[in-house]
Amino acid sequence: MALDQSFVGRTYPPSRPYEVGREKIREFAEAIGDDNPVYTDAEAARALGHPEVIAPPTFVFSVTFREAFTVVQDPELGLDYARVVHGGQRFVHHRPVRAGDLLSTTSTIESIKSLAGNEVLDVRGEVRDAAGEPVVTVHTKLVARAVEAAEGE
Repeated sequence: MALDQSFVGRTYPPSRPYEVGREKIREFAEAIGDDNPVYTDAEAARALGHPEVIAPPTFVFSVTFREAFTVVQDPELGLDYARVVHGGQRFVHHRPVRAGDLLSTTSTIESIKSLAGNEVLDVRGEVRDAAGEPVVTVHTKLVARAVEAAEGE
């Protein structure tokens, strides 16, 4: 069943704030194998003009994934998550994510398309700091595979 086009433009309430910790940044950088000292050493970060250690560019995915999932789980939307695959991710950084940031995400459904029986859902997440200033805009593409394709596997 095709997703309801009236959901395009729907914005969900902001998430509860997520406090970015130095240790989380360090763990993430270690997990992705990036040993850049600006992710672990405050002095190295300050030497490059940052007030605190910064997070790798993709760190914000761990913050915004939950909010995109909130959209997917909206019972009124009617998306069958069992058929969903991740179709893409794009980040537009307004400034680096820093240790100590309190980030909240507001998600908006940007588009819903049917392509070859698949449903393609584009969700934009606006990540803002405690002062309401933009930090990162995250564009997530989710694809709900066609029922026939999902059943044939």
